[in-house]
Amino acid sequence: MKRLGAIIAGGKATRFGSDKAAALLNGRLLIEHVADGLREQVDRLIVCGRAWPGMEWVDDTPFPNMGPLGGLNAALLYAQQNGFDTVLTAGCDVVPVPTLPCNLADGRAVYINGHYLFGLWPVALAPALDRHLRNQDDLSMRRWIALSGAQAITSADVFHNLNTPLELAQYAAQQTNMV
Repeated sequence: MKRLGAIIAGGKATRFGSDKAAALLNGRLLIEHVADGLREQVDRLIVCGRAWPGMEWVDDTPFPNMGPLGGLNAALLYAQQNGFDTVLTAGCDVVPVPTLPCNLADGRAVYINGHYLFGLWPVALAPALDRHLRNQDDLSMRRWIALSGAQAITSADVFHNLNTPLELAQYAAQQTNMV
């Protein structure tokens, strides 16, 4: 099974107030922490929703600024066109990246319960998601999860969604105290 990693990074970061992907965590960009965690689990890595220096990237599809579903759709279509079987997704603001299973449960997509951007998606879903996004305005990950039959799984990994500068600072302080 050939696996593509996709960092979903096209959001507006309104709660954060600035570019989350470019925020510093322990002297490195947040997106670099996510990329390192994904690289260990995939054959190739892309960024979805925006250009990022030094990384291959794709625009949201079918239209720009579609949020996470536009990024997932772009990743699935890219994977389909480039011979991948599955896409492992992660947001650009969650660290450390949890480990997801190598295989899909019964061939269905899986995501970490409560963290919809951490998912493993079969490339066979590409046409259905593309049709879904082209034919209506519902950009909800929850709606797509229901339509796709994705299964929620639990993760033993502890990870943190850093949506505000305060959450980033608290996580960084926690990491410093652990060293």
